[in-house]
Amino acid sequence: MLKSDKVKKGLERAPHRALLYGTGLSPKDMKKPFIAVATAFNDFIPGHVGMRDLERFIERGIASAGGTAFFFGIPGICDGIAMGHAGMHYPLASRELIADSVESVVQAHAVDGLVCLTNCDKITPGMLMACCRLNIPAIVVTAGPMLSGRYDSRRLSFVRDTFEALAKAKNGEITRKQLGCLEMEACPGQGSCQGLYTANTMACLTETMGMSLPGCGTALAGMAKKKRIAQDSGERIVELVRQNITARDIVNLKSLENACRMDMALGGSTNTVLHLLSIAREAGIDFPLKKFDELSQSTPHITDLRPGGEYFMEDLEYAGGIPAVLSRLRPLLKDNLTVSGMKIKDIAAQAEVFSAEVIRPLDKAYHKQGGIAVLFGNLAPDGAVVKQSAVTPNMMNFRGQARCYNSEEAVMKDILGGKVKKGTVLVVRYEGPRGGPGMREMLAPTAAIVGMGLSEHVALITDGRFSGGTRGPCIGHVSPEAASDGPIAAVKDGDYISIDITKRRLELEIDAKEMDKRLRGKKHPAPKINTGWLARYAKMVTSASTGAVLTTDF
Repeated sequence: MLKSDKVKKGLERAPHRALLYGTGLSPKDMKKPFIAVATAFNDFIPGHVGMRDLERFIERGIASAGGTAFFFGIPGICDGIAMGHAGMHYPLASRELIADSVESVVQAHAVDGLVCLTNCDKITPGMLMACCRLNIPAIVVTAGPMLSGRYDSRRLSFVRDTFEALAKAKNGEITRKQLGCLEMEACPGQGSCQGLYTANTMACLTETMGMSLPGCGTALAGMAKKKRIAQDSGERIVELVRQNITARDIVNLKSLENACRMDMALGGSTNTVLHLLSIAREAGIDFPLKKFDELSQSTPHITDLRPGGEYFMEDLEYAGGIPAVLSRLRPLLKDNLTVSGMKIKDIAAQAEVFSAEVIRPLDKAYHKQGGIAVLFGNLAPDGAVVKQSAVTPNMMNFRGQARCYNSEEAVMKDILGGKVKKGTVLVVRYEGPRGGPGMREMLAPTAAIVGMGLSEHVALITDGRFSGGTRGPCIGHVSPEAASDGPIAAVKDGDYISIDITKRRLELEIDAKEMDKRLRGKKHPAPKINTGWLARYAKMVTSASTGAVLTTDF
């Protein structure tokens, strides 16, 4: 029996059938499995503008396998366009909207299977959350990375050649004409930004988790390979429905640990911590923040992709993609089923590495540990996150004087204004899930630090978060956040802060009594947003240490 029989079989369903026939369905279509395709196509996001082509191929696959396809739209936000203004309050919060939207449409129409067509930062995890919540047969198609840009005989990527170049132009290192050329050439067409930022990291982890077909995570946007994967995904979802293989048959503790190891091996975005925690919650799996650090300490970092390194996603694709990385990680993986029908270790065994420099062997890793470290201490009792693979060795241990800001705009003004001195720890607070609200990404300040030549002399800590494009000693997700009376609210200008990434410590150099005294007398600034759904979000969202999900405790 199909789930869709609830809306299409029986005498009492005559009105339902009438409405479905009104969409153009035939009686033959009514007998087939109903497959929903959640598409995040829109004209705002470079990573999504090419999805119309992929929709055609997904539909072709569904039809050829004997299913009936129903497309519906899902909201998507481009973090890069939203960044640096009020729009950045929305992307993380939109993850919950996306999961709720998919749930609403799928449950209301009683479909049998689900294809999620996605690509960028919060859309992919929102789709995965919905898949696990619904626990029906589901498969994810990510639309693929963008090709590198070209200017003056060198390859370009979005973050380095726009965000960091902005500060270089301000600093007089490049001309305004050169900056204008970079603007035109850094993003040459469709696809997610070219480095291992959040969108591409999540695509790679989705494939590793087993929710995408082999090769999907790195297959380049606009290429024929991606179209074939889209068609194969459409065919495969119908088979998953017939076999009744659901999302939670794929997403379990083993697959989440494999995804986390992949994240560490690649040196992926710190945002994936938030997203894997939220996906685990929807799948009913206990996956604490400390697990990331445990796996990081036993997983070598074997690629050197931007932003921390020099390779691009296209280099990873041509080196063999995620299957090739899996082949390197095979001794560390836990075997598990994937939507392809193959086990993850079988995929790894059949893969070939085409570049031993792009994807190094475990014993010749770029770093002995994985890309992400989780820090604890009196400044972050519930944890904080840093991309250690993007931190230079001499900045792994840093001590400096605090300079405090209650917003991203305030710190950005001082960085570009030349007011930030060497030996400073910039403290940006009230930017967490609740205080932001929405835990705004701080790519602009971190890129400006690099562009102003301060990345070897200045650290930044925040209860907000960073883009996957961030590099340098930038520590985010400091929990509890300031708006929830976290210790970061107690920091004063001139306090000394010590950061020891190797020992996983983040400490404010004051004693416990002084900390308690400051927090008891602390007056928090007024909420930044008091209207619209973000005001409701601020009241319902949990800590970054638990994934910044919406609480169900009322």
